[in-house]
Amino acid sequence: MIHSMTGFASQPGGMQGFSWVIEIRSVNAKGLDIRVRAPERMTGVDQQIKTHLQKALTRGSVNVSLRVEREGADGSFAIAPDVLNEVLIATKQITDAAAALGTSIAPATAAEILAVRGVVGGSELNETWPGFDAIKSDLEMALEAFIDMRAREGEALNDVLASCLDSIETLTTEAEACAAARKDAVAANLRENVTRILANTDAIDETRLAQELALLAVKADVTEEIDRLAAHVTAARDLLVKGGAVGRKLDFLMQEFNREANTMCSKSGSTELTQVGLDLKALIDQMREQVQNVE
Repeated sequence: MIHSMTGFASQPGGMQGFSWVIEIRSVNAKGLDIRVRAPERMTGVDQQIKTHLQKALTRGSVNVSLRVEREGADGSFAIAPDVLNEVLIATKQITDAAAALGTSIAPATAAEILAVRGVVGGSELNETWPGFDAIKSDLEMALEAFIDMRAREGEALNDVLASCLDSIETLTTEAEACAAARKDAVAANLRENVTRILANTDAIDETRLAQELALLAVKADVTEEIDRLAAHVTAARDLLVKGGAVGRKLDFLMQEFNREANTMCSKSGSTELTQVGLDLKALIDQMREQVQNVE
């Protein structure tokens, strides 16, 4: 079964005096793009989450949010002495460097220094925050729910795409009937043109005439386009049955479907066949929009 690239899941959890919520959401994309937001104090957890998801997903723009709260936190804050010292040293170095170049820089205010990331933290600043192992089981539950939702969305997509393929097959059959019906008209038109040319020409190169007639016949023949459309329908159905990460292959087939419909319209030579070709193009465009969501 195919999967959609659209999905959402949320999983709460907690331990060791902390509580958290993990959210995973995604939309369609050409490749796999995973972005993770996690608390700064959980160093390296964002990359570990990303690596974990890369093993399970193949396509989509995926956003993961990990919100962590310390249970019983009183909202007070503390200054990190080491970070503050580094900021003050860096500030002095910048001021001295500017003075050496004859440029004066206004001194930083206390408020500006406090605004530097890491200088001020909550009262839990020196506490040990949970690591990846602590949230891993909840992440796996969120990922499982996320994949299940994408699978359900994929079932709906499968039904829509299968219906589109049935309609394309029907229109291809109509195109074949239109092409067969116009054969006599095309042949009569060629005979009329040849008769007109012979009547107004004293000498004619019969070999050149035969070549030109053959070329006109080829240009008017849509048999190959009809055969390829039928083959593309079969290939697309096989991909739907196969399932998995087939979005890129389906997208390529949509390009091929469109190419054959365009060629058919350019060769049509009849109002009926042109209308079938236009209906095909509209249907293929609708189907291609749906394919953009297939993983």
